[in-house]
Amino acid sequence: MSTRPPNALTIAGSDSGGGAGIQADLKTFAAFGVYGASAITAVTAQNTQTVTSVQEIDLEVIAAQIDAVVSDISIDVVKTGMLSSAGIVNLVAEKAREHGFSQMVVDPVMVAASGARLLREDSVEAIQKNLLPLATVVTPNIPEAEVLTGIEITGEGDMRRAAEQIHNFGPRYVVLKGGHMEQADHSDDLLFDGDRFEVFSAPRIETTSNHGTGCTFASAVASGLALGKDINAAVTDAKAYVTAAIANAFPVGKGHGPLNHFHHWWDK
Repeated sequence: MSTRPPNALTIAGSDSGGGAGIQADLKTFAAFGVYGASAITAVTAQNTQTVTSVQEIDLEVIAAQIDAVVSDISIDVVKTGMLSSAGIVNLVAEKAREHGFSQMVVDPVMVAASGARLLREDSVEAIQKNLLPLATVVTPNIPEAEVLTGIEITGEGDMRRAAEQIHNFGPRYVVLKGGHMEQADHSDDLLFDGDRFEVFSAPRIETTSNHGTGCTFASAVASGLALGKDINAAVTDAKAYVTAAIANAFPVGKGHGPLNHFHHWWDK
C-alpha cells in the first residue's frame, strides 16, 4: 500500500469471552479499516454470563505497553476502556500528557453487561479530575453518567443536565448514550459540545446480543476521528455501525452474547 491506514491505540481490559474490552475494540478498528494496537490494563476471566476473576496489570507493565507502542507507531487516536483503579486512571492521564495524545475517546467503563463491577469507587474522582480534562470525547451510558454526576436520569431533560455537568469536567464533547432509557421503539444518544445538543436516534432492538456495545460504540467513534471525520459524522457512523452489528448478531454462549463486528462481510 502506498499510504498507511490510520492507527488507533486502545488502553483497556481483556475479555476472555471475546465480546467486549480489547477484543471488541480491535475488531471494531479493523471493521473501519483502522490499524489497532493495545495496552492491556487488566485480564478478566469472563464469558457471556459472568465475570469470574479480574487481575489488574502492574502499573509498570501498563506504562511499558503504552511507551512501546507510541515509541514506534504514530497513533492517530487513543481509546480508553476499563481502567479499574485510581492508580491506572492516573497513569493513563500521565501518559496522555507525556505523549501528547491529540485525540482521546474515553469510555468510562464501570459495569459489565453481566452486572459485574469493573471500576473501583476511588476511580470515579480520578476520572473526573484527571482523565476527562484530556478527553476529546467521553461516551458514558446512563448509569455511568449518573455515577459521574449524581443526577438521576429518567428523561431527556436529565440527560441534558448530566451532559452539561460532565462537559464541565473538561472533555471537548460528551456523547451520553440512551440505550438504558425505557423507550418503546427507539434508542437516543445525546451529543453535547458545550453549546449545542444533537440527538442521534436508532430503532431499539430487543436482543440479548448486547455484550460489548459500549466498547464497540466508543471504538467506532475513535475510528471515525482517526479517519478524519468530524464529531457529528463519527457519532452518526458509530451509531449506524452498532445498530447493524446488534441486528446481525448471531448466538454465542448462554447469556449476553456479542455483537457481529464484521456484519458488513458476513455471508458475502
